[in-house]
Amino acid sequence: MRFSETRLKGAYVIEPERFDDHRGSFLRAWCRRELGKQELNCDFVQSNISLNPKRGTLRGMHWQVPPHAEVKLVRCVRGAVLDVIVDIREGSPTRWQWIGVELTGENFRSLYIPEGFAHGFQTLTDDVEVTYQVTGYYDVQSARGLRYDDPAIAIDWPLKVTMISDADASWPLLAVPPASERVGNAA
Repeated sequence: MRFSETRLKGAYVIEPERFDDHRGSFLRAWCRRELGKQELNCDFVQSNISLNPKRGTLRGMHWQVPPHAEVKLVRCVRGAVLDVIVDIREGSPTRWQWIGVELTGENFRSLYIPEGFAHGFQTLTDDVEVTYQVTGYYDVQSARGLRYDDPAIAIDWPLKVTMISDADASWPLLAVPPASERVGNAA
């Protein structure tokens, strides 16, 4: 497995090693030992699946606060998504900055998202399946979110949003410096 740390410290793109032969292909989606060598939390307690029939669907931007904060390991197993994270850690030099990583059923990449990041994705194709492991159980009292279109964050979603939940469209706007005053927001 190849681990590439993003410019948002602690977040990694993980590319598995693929083995091909006459039968087809084999790869490991994740490995406790390999994540442990990178000193990444891999104490996953739950696996989630998100099924999305329509291109342009947006889910996010979500996180949970302590004591229910969670690490996520996200992978698209069918179709394609732009997976986006925003650094929300107090005191972080990259606070309020975001990155987007294209995850597809063909590239087999995963995105490792540490605690302290808002997470969401937009489907780039129809018929998308996303799976993610989490280190914490969902707790409704700890659930938080950012507006996907908050001008203070200025996420550059690649498509017009065709579907979104009422909750995700209703998070309040932030009072942070405008994107033009920050550098490095482009993915």
